[in-house]
Amino acid sequence: MRRGDAGKMVSVAAIWGASYLFIRVGAPAFGAVAMGGVRAVAAALLLLPLLLWRGQLAALRRHWRGIAFVGVSNAALPFLLFNYAALTIPAGLSSILSATTPLFAALLGAIWLGDRLTLGRMAGLALGFGGVVLLVAGKLHFLPQHDVLNTALASLACLVATLLYGISGNFSKRYLSEAPPLAVATGSQVVAAILLAGPALALWPAEAPSAKAWGAVLALAALCTTFAYVLFFGLIARLGASKAMSALFMIPAFGVLWGCLFLGESLTWQMAGSCLVILAGCALTTGLLPEPSRWTVPFMTRRV
Repeated sequence: MRRGDAGKMVSVAAIWGASYLFIRVGAPAFGAVAMGGVRAVAAALLLLPLLLWRGQLAALRRHWRGIAFVGVSNAALPFLLFNYAALTIPAGLSSILSATTPLFAALLGAIWLGDRLTLGRMAGLALGFGGVVLLVAGKLHFLPQHDVLNTALASLACLVATLLYGISGNFSKRYLSEAPPLAVATGSQVVAAILLAGPALALWPAEAPSAKAWGAVLALAALCTTFAYVLFFGLIARLGASKAMSALFMIPAFGVLWGCLFLGESLTWQMAGSCLVILAGCALTTGLLPEPSRWTVPFMTRRV
C-alpha cells in the first residue's frame, strides 16, 4: 500500500468519525427525514458538476440500475436510520456501532460471493459482535428505565444501517466493479435526493433550524458525503473493497474523540474496552491480523 493511500484511509476515518458529531448537532433541529433530504440534495448538487467535468455521465446512465440500488441501500435508508438514532444516543456510540460494517460485509461476502472465510475470520465475527453486545448492554444498564426502549431502537437502527452498508458494498463488488467510482458516488446521492426531497419538505420542522444546525448539515454533505465518498471510492478502485473498508476500523476512535472534544460526551472504561473488542474483531475478520493457513475452513474457500 502506498503512503498516500494510507493517509487517505486515515482521512476518511477521521471525516466519517466526525459525521456522527454533525448528525448529533443537526438531527434534533431538522428531524431525521428533513436532515437526510438536505444532506442528499446538497451532496448531489456538489457531485454532479464534478461528474460532468470528468465526462462520466454516460457511465452513470449505463449502470443506473445498480447505482439506484446503492443509492437506496448505501445512502437514503442509512441516512434516515443514523439520523433517527442521533435523536437518542450519543455520537460516540453511533460511531462504535458503525464499526460492525466490516463484520456484516465479511459475513455477506462469504455467503453471497463465496469469499474466503477462515476460522480466524469467524472468530473475529464473534468477537466483534460480542463487543457490540457488551457496549449496548452497558449503555442500557446506566440509562433510566423509560429510556431503555428508545436506546435499544436507536442502537438497532444503527445496526440495520451497517447491515445495509455491508449489502451495498458486496453488491457494488459484484455488479458495479466496472463503474467509475465517481459515477457510483454521484448517482447514489442523486437517487437518495430524489427519494428524500419530497418527504423532507413534508416533514420540514415548524421552527426554523439554527445557523449551527445548518452548518452541521452542510458540513456533513460537503465533507463527510461528497469529499469522503470520492476518496473512499477511489481507494476501492486502487486497493479493492476489503482493504479500503479497513478505514472503517478507525471510525469509532475518531467518533469518540470528536464527541468528547466538541460535545462534552463522557468516555467510560467500558466504552473504551468495548471499542477495542470491536476493532479486534474487525481486524481478525478482514485479515489485518495474520493467522495460520491451517485455519482455513475448506467449504468456505470458494472464490467467484
